[in-house]
Amino acid sequence: MASRRLLIIGLIAFLAAVAGVFVGRILVDAPRANETELHALLHRELKLSADQEKRIHLIEARFAARRDALELEMRAANIRLAQAIDAEHGYGPQVTEAIDETHEVMGDLQKETLQHLFAMRGVLDREQAAMFDKRVVKALTADAR
Repeated sequence: MASRRLLIIGLIAFLAAVAGVFVGRILVDAPRANETELHALLHRELKLSADQEKRIHLIEARFAARRDALELEMRAANIRLAQAIDAEHGYGPQVTEAIDETHEVMGDLQKETLQHLFAMRGVLDREQAAMFDKRVVKALTADAR
């Protein structure tokens, strides 16, 4: 009876931990806020020319489509992780593989986000690029303070 109670408590604690990870990922989505700040800088503060606006708009449109695709991949990877957890009820090989897949998709998103930022930076003149760089560094180090 006592071992059954411990097993139930352990399972509840495990499920609570998994739920906490998923809720935390939803609530702490800081890159979107930083992205919004960078776009505000681009469109309001840098005084872009019409040509720069047009070129940046094209870069943003391409990235939005790619970001949406990667976010769909991330949701699918999270589903596979949940299925692996449900199948193994522990940290087994399926869970490990699913975690690795999730990390790979997150890494791809981060890499493509940086490529997107550098593509937009390439449209800017020297003074605009310096302001842009400062804002990127500030956004990336905001949580470290």
